[in-house]
Amino acid sequence: MNVILTTVLAVQMLTALIMIGLILMQHGKGADMGAAFGSGGSGSLFGASGSANFMSRATGILAAVFFCCTLALAYFGNASPRASTSVLDNAALVKPAVPAAPATGSAQIPGTSMPAAGNTAVPVPPAVPASGVGQIPTK
Repeated sequence: MNVILTTVLAVQMLTALIMIGLILMQHGKGADMGAAFGSGGSGSLFGASGSANFMSRATGILAAVFFCCTLALAYFGNASPRASTSVLDNAALVKPAVPAAPATGSAQIPGTSMPAAGNTAVPVPPAVPASGVGQIPTK
């Protein structure tokens, strides 16, 4: 499956690049009138009107190939089932880091590493709010 996706993607990219080159090489509809009166527009690669049939047909064929490759990539991209279909399901797996409690009492004084004698209580971190499905109220 991976080889097919890589091949289709390579064909799509090459088709797009070749199509861009063909479109830029074509001359507009108004260039024929200038070529008829001796303007410099007739000095193109395939002549004044010889390139119109080949280039327009090649552009159409490349556009059809590009469209088919785009449809194939869209089909193969959605064909494989995913384990989780929601971003909110994955958000509940990651818990944010609990910030450290602010220092109180003698712990605020620089150079002291021992807590005060009366300050032996361990600070309780705040409750982490529910994320994802836990935020949806139940009846």
